[in-house]
Amino acid sequence: MPLPDGYSDVPSGKIAAVVTHLEMTQPPPRRDDPPGAWRLGRVEQPALDWYRDLYRRVGEEWLWFTRTRLGDGALAATIRAPGIEVYALVVDGRDEGLLELDFRERGHCELVYFGVTAKFIGTGAARFLMNRALELAWRNGVQRIWVHTCTFDHPSAVAFYQRSGFRPFRRQIEVADDPRLNGTAPRDVARHVPVIG
Repeated sequence: MPLPDGYSDVPSGKIAAVVTHLEMTQPPPRRDDPPGAWRLGRVEQPALDWYRDLYRRVGEEWLWFTRTRLGDGALAATIRAPGIEVYALVVDGRDEGLLELDFRERGHCELVYFGVTAKFIGTGAARFLMNRALELAWRNGVQRIWVHTCTFDHPSAVAFYQRSGFRPFRRQIEVADDPRLNGTAPRDVARHVPVIG
């Protein structure tokens, strides 16, 4: 149901974000890798503790909370499902970026999760990771790659995806319980999104 023009109240204890969906339907021109000692490694059958730690280190500041609410069985079924590929950006032997690709819909690839830890934002690590993501995604008859981001994410996220060759095609409002109020996320993260509850 479309929202009416003007302001709409968000209930206390909830958060609301504008979500932008972006896609590409043909491979973009290749962009050079920035200088850096990065590598990408596929993680077969990811360990749950490993995944939760990297997911938190990459996404906690941007209020990534969907996966933190999943129990062990549900998380394992999600990240180990056929058609799901999980990769880590490795820097000096430490995992500092997360890439999760979903190939379950024939001819499509979703960049489910994409990001680097805070200390590597602005270093070129995300460009390296995106270059690898596009190489991996454009295979096996894929005709469309898509991703979504929201206003909780890094302020440059939409522009970064557009520079990478994605075009916006849909906008939505997402309302959810504030994960900082129910213990899913620490109270002091995502200071760019005020806690009201």
